[in-house]
Parts: sequence; structure tokens; C-alpha cells
Amino acid sequence: MRNLELSLASNQSPSTPKHCTLTHNISTMVKAIRVHEHGGPEVLKWEDVEVPDPKEGEIRLKQKAVGLNYLDVYMRQGLQNIAPPLPYTPGVEGVGVVTAVGPGVTSCKVGDVVAYAGGWQVGAYAQERVLPADLAVPVPSSVDPVEAAGIIFKGLTTYVLIHRSFKVERGHTILVHAAAGGVGSLLCQWTSAIGATVIGTVSTKEKAVQAKEDGCRHVILYKDEDFVDRVMDITSGKGVDVVYDSVGKDTFTGSLACLKKHGYMVVFGMASGEPEALRIGQLAPKPLYLTFSSLQGHMKGSRSNLLVGAEELFSAIAKGVLKARVNHKYPLSQATEAHIAIEGRKTMGSVVLIPDEE
Repeated sequence: MRNLELSLASNQSPSTPKHCTLTHNISTMVKAIRVHEHGGPEVLKWEDVEVPDPKEGEIRLKQKAVGLNYLDVYMRQGLQNIAPPLPYTPGVEGVGVVTAVGPGVTSCKVGDVVAYAGGWQVGAYAQERVLPADLAVPVPSSVDPVEAAGIIFKGLTTYVLIHRSFKVERGHTILVHAAAGGVGSLLCQWTSAIGATVIGTVSTKEKAVQAKEDGCRHVILYKDEDFVDRVMDITSGKGVDVVYDSVGKDTFTGSLACLKKHGYMVVFGMASGEPEALRIGQLAPKPLYLTFSSLQGHMKGSRSNLLVGAEELFSAIAKGVLKARVNHKYPLSQATEAHIAIEGRKTMGSVVLIPDEE
């Protein structure tokens, strides 16, 4: 790769910021994962791609780490209204070093370490990439870049779930499905620190141990016991204030049954598939509130919301409220193996892909 840095200090137009530096790259090729057809993990291909110069409002990053999310699986499978046009490079979160900035960018400079997240801008599964500068937030020096990559999307999602979708407060009782998963782990930690009583469902005893460590007061092994019966027993028949459900079809009806009167059902994923169509009459016995929450819905188009959420997230990490729990690392070229593991529910906490060096 050849880089020709063009300093504008001596030949600057009146409209160009004095501190702006452009880096011009000549025919740069890098490795990336590409998806040419929807399907299983086998459709993820390790290929050469060309990375262009950043345009107006864009930056270019040399990636340090890439987060893997179940949203990546949904897109790869071709889930309606979520999958990007084919072909595409998957991935919605990562951390990298800024290597070039386009015209008009003032929020960061070459050499900065930044993180980004957002399902509306794929392209993270690559050694290098270009993205809008408004999606990038500074990573404090106190936060490890790999941990930041494993937590930025899930952490911002968690922030939205507990501060925007339903405001969790001290004294609330909440139910978190997949409590040992990427978002589930953070939900348990953050809401427990707030002062909520957290009930979590997990599939194995190993995951139950982590859920306890993350702040779950009660852990339910859903393969061994009916989670609805256990929740009602734990709450003396009252139910919970809110259910956070990323599982979907397998838990949806039961989750509704776990809610107290005027309780909130917050769906933010469908790992087991889309639930059967809801009949409005199902909400009649006890008035309930139902919403589908997404990071995109709350953050897209609002850099101020993004910066507030990121500041809250990194502050929680600095205070020890949140642990990233990057329990699984794979070379980026082995994204197929990582997808097999996450779909098979073989992972706990966050999964991170490390870009392969040439």
C-alpha cells in the first residue's frame, strides 16, 4: 500500500478547515468477508476488496477488532427488512485507528482510536474500511480496543433498552432471556447496579454461573424447568415489571404471561424465529405494553444521542459497572466458525473477530 499525504496547510481554499488532512491511497487492496447469497455460515467468503478514499464526511479505518452480533446472522440469512443488498460485507461494530479523513470532517483526526456501531451501516468484517465520521465515537485510552469492539453495539443496545425502551429503576423486577449472551450479560450487570431484581434464563449450568456473577438474583435453567412457573413463584404470583426478550418464537407467549399488570414486553431479537401473529385479545386479561426496540430506531440520524449513549457506556465500564466479557476471539478469516458457534448457542458474552494481518 502506498500513501501520499497531501498537506493543505500551504494551499488551502477558504472553505477548508485548517486542521484537515487528506490521505490519498493508490489502489489499496485488503481482505474482507463477503456475502454473495443468503444462507448458512458457509456463504461467508474471505476475499480481496478495494478500499476507496474517504469522501466528504467520511473517515478511513485500519481495523483493530470487529464485534460479532446476532444481527449479522439475521442479515446473512436474508431476514426480510434487515438484510442489505447483495453482495455486501457484514458487520455493524468495530474499533479502528483513523488513517485518513475526508473533506469536512472535524470530529476526529488521523491517529485517533474510534469505535462505531449501527445496523444501518454494514462493512465491519474487513481489515480496513471507510464509514461516515458521524458514526464514530472516541474510545477512551482506559478502554481496551478489543473490549470496546466487543461491547460498543451491545452496550449501546443495552443503554437503549434500559433508558429509552423502558426506564429501569431501583425496585423493579425484570426478566432477561439469554442472560449469558452478549446483550443479556450487559443487561444483567447494568440493571443490577441500578438496583433492580434480575431474573435470568439460561440453557446450561455453566451459563448460570456467569449470569449469577453478572447480577442475576435468580437464574432459571429453561431446559429443566418452566420459566413462567418459576417467575410467578419468585414474584409470588405478581409477575415482573419488564421482560427483555431476544429469543422470539420460543419464549414470546411465555414472556407475556410473566408480566404484571401494566408490564412492558421489550422484544429486541428473534434468535428462535419470528413469533406467531399476536392477537390483540392476548393483551386484554391484564393491560400490557409491547414494543420492538433497536439501536437503529433510537440512534440513527442523531449523533447527539449516539454520543450521550457512548459516554454513559464507557463511563459504566470505567466505574466497573460493566465488564465486556470478550470470551471468544476468532481470526476474521474464520468468521464462518464464529457464526456456527453463535448460532449453536455455544458462546457466552461477546464474540470478537481479529483482522488477519497480511
